[in-house]
Amino acid sequence: MNQPQPEKVVITGLGAVTPLAHDVNTLWQSLLQDGDAISELDRFDTGGIACTRAGLVRNYTPPHTANPPASLAESFALGAATEALRHARLTDTTGTTLIMASNFGALDIAETTLGPDSPPTNAAALAHSSVTTAVAQKLALGGTPITLSLSCASGASAIAYAASAISRGDIDHALVVGFDAISRCAWSGLCALRTMTRDKLRPFDLNRNGTLFAEGAAALLLESTASATRRNATPLARLSGWASGNNGFHMTAPAPRGAGSAHVIRQTLQQAQLPAKAIDHFNAHGTGTKPNDITEFQALEDTLGPEYARAIPVTANKSQLGHMLGAAGAVEAVISIMTLRHQIIPPTTNFQTADPECPVNLITSATPAKIDTILANAAGFGGCNAALLFSRLT
Repeated sequence: MNQPQPEKVVITGLGAVTPLAHDVNTLWQSLLQDGDAISELDRFDTGGIACTRAGLVRNYTPPHTANPPASLAESFALGAATEALRHARLTDTTGTTLIMASNFGALDIAETTLGPDSPPTNAAALAHSSVTTAVAQKLALGGTPITLSLSCASGASAIAYAASAISRGDIDHALVVGFDAISRCAWSGLCALRTMTRDKLRPFDLNRNGTLFAEGAAALLLESTASATRRNATPLARLSGWASGNNGFHMTAPAPRGAGSAHVIRQTLQQAQLPAKAIDHFNAHGTGTKPNDITEFQALEDTLGPEYARAIPVTANKSQLGHMLGAAGAVEAVISIMTLRHQIIPPTTNFQTADPECPVNLITSATPAKIDTILANAAGFGGCNAALLFSRLT
């Protein structure tokens, strides 16, 4: 008995709300022009905490709805989702599955439950699904809403989850949104990790000394090629391979030689039925912390081979955007698709001195290049990992 062929997955819509820009096209131009999203954290009193710089979304007006967003997190997610649907020209959303991913959910509202005068209804925001439910209702998305939280691999893992469901034929399209907002409670926890720098975020630089966190959202509409054809939609790129996993190695530390990342990269290549050297460009997780940068390069060595790991062009978008937490994998997927569309690799900024422990071919200025495939990597605490392989449509 013949098995049905897996559905091919394409991306037809993109959306983004970031500290650099509030839409995809402006974000893309800001990246090419060496934009810097990091500024002083002035949203709340940091109470003497040493970490005082972040990527904040400023002067943002969310889309108009009958009920305004209840939290910053919902505001960012709603904006990115609205742009992606508009970009995809999807007007009938009755069958649209919404898959949302976040580290902190609506913690900017939920944290008020710690105060003496908090309305009891705010406690509902402690559930990450509260944002998913609100966005699904406001955009009239009739499919089953799904919420994931897989640390800083959340956004990329949600894309992989959606792609698997489409490939199996369970659904024909899905709106994926990665989002997070900086709140006092979240910031306190992030500072306690002691991974933040008071300097610039310098991925793969010898003198890097930490990451910087940011907020925002990114959204992608994924669908089968059959669905896109029926709607007469314009595919922007194909998602040729994907994988997510959890090796449970440590609560915060990456596995030796980035074994978790290496595993999902191998799975992604196997699914795409492509050899390692078919990958033209690598969009790195690139947090600017020594453990992550070194093990990410080692994962490349072990999957692409030592020689090609040093040759493949690499970019790390967090150098400009900061680490957008649960939105990071989603916004880097958006940037990867824009890279394919425009055939330009956006720069990694703040780089000064190569590190002999991770000698990547880092692109430090906007560089035109012939790119047919991009591998985007994501990793998170608790052993969470994800990889996505995007292919240009010809």
